[in-house]
Amino acid sequence: MTTELTADGMPMRKLWNSNYVKAWTANFMIYFSFMLLTPLLPIYMSETFQADKQVIGLVLSGYTIFALLIRPFSGFMVDSLPRMKVLLICYALFALFFAGYLVAGTLALFAVVRTLHGAPFGATTVCNSTIAIDVLYPERRNEGIGYYGVANNIATAIAPSLAIVIHQAFDSYNVLFAIAFVTACGGLAIDASIKLPKRKSEMLTEQNKSEEAADKKVRMSLDRFFLTKGWSESISIVCFSFSWGVMSTYVAIYGKEELGITGGTGIFFLLLSIGLILSRLTGTKQLRLGRITRNAALGVMVSLCGYLLFACVHKAWAYYVSAFIIGLGNGHMYPAFQTMYINLAPNSQRGTANSTILTSWDAGVGLGIVIGGWLAEGISYHASFWSAWTMNLLGVVWFFLHVRRHFNRYKLR
Repeated sequence: MTTELTADGMPMRKLWNSNYVKAWTANFMIYFSFMLLTPLLPIYMSETFQADKQVIGLVLSGYTIFALLIRPFSGFMVDSLPRMKVLLICYALFALFFAGYLVAGTLALFAVVRTLHGAPFGATTVCNSTIAIDVLYPERRNEGIGYYGVANNIATAIAPSLAIVIHQAFDSYNVLFAIAFVTACGGLAIDASIKLPKRKSEMLTEQNKSEEAADKKVRMSLDRFFLTKGWSESISIVCFSFSWGVMSTYVAIYGKEELGITGGTGIFFLLLSIGLILSRLTGTKQLRLGRITRNAALGVMVSLCGYLLFACVHKAWAYYVSAFIIGLGNGHMYPAFQTMYINLAPNSQRGTANSTILTSWDAGVGLGIVIGGWLAEGISYHASFWSAWTMNLLGVVWFFLHVRRHFNRYKLR
């Protein structure tokens, strides 16, 4: 069997080293525990607390807002403090809040627990992805970033359907809360066993450490919380995630009211997840070969076609086919953009790079939910989905006109 070689002729070290596998698995458990509850929480609040749609939307949006607010600070913390300690504290809080759902006996208390839960979720996702990048060998880093997100996609594909099966079997929301809590605790235990290589700053002499500390004080600026070199990429990400926010939020009610599809939302998201997983698996080799902007270009164009089909053709077959196409596009696009952020940042700002793409994504999703809902309510769902395609088109145009050139000019690796 032929051994793969790096660009300098050395044997390529393995991608799936034990620490990376642990970080990958812990990431799966973050999203599995999160997605296990997501589809049923609106029903839970309605049945248990008799909450109306407006209250449900307000409570659930609080989670997203707190995740968005904490991300820039979590990037700063993971770059400035011992990364494993930050990760374990954040992951422990993330797990603990699932137990809070079990004891939240009133709507007000549940709203507080759910809203605050967004903060450790946002911080943990930033910390865990940064740790995963740290334990990858440099020659496998781009490829590893692509595979890392497969954990999210698999969790998103199976957790909602499994949650429905479990709920039907036990007829108890507390069972789901308990399973989510145990799963998160399992992820925490796995992360605690990771052996993180020492960062360069930890191996400096005391004199060098003092010099580095003084330099950090001088450099304390916006760039410690937001990767300013990635502003160009962030504009595109906001456009693409705007489309995702509109589509993912209103697809179920659109399918039911416009197409008469009452039980097909699960299939829609399953096809979306399959597209995401397949494209990540096929696109990682291109990332390893350094074809980052090429992978991103393919992804954004495929996604644009998917959103166009979704907005244009109001048929059941287009509803499902567009899900698969959008998944294929985003599975190529997102890991390529994440790799761009990592390659624009010095090693000391990997956490900031990760938090920047996640913050940009959350901001776009939030705008998509608000503006898409306003258009759907004031005009029609079709207007909402056309706005998603239009924003996606703007992101594609900006990518080809500016982002590719900007990345190639300022990348560090």
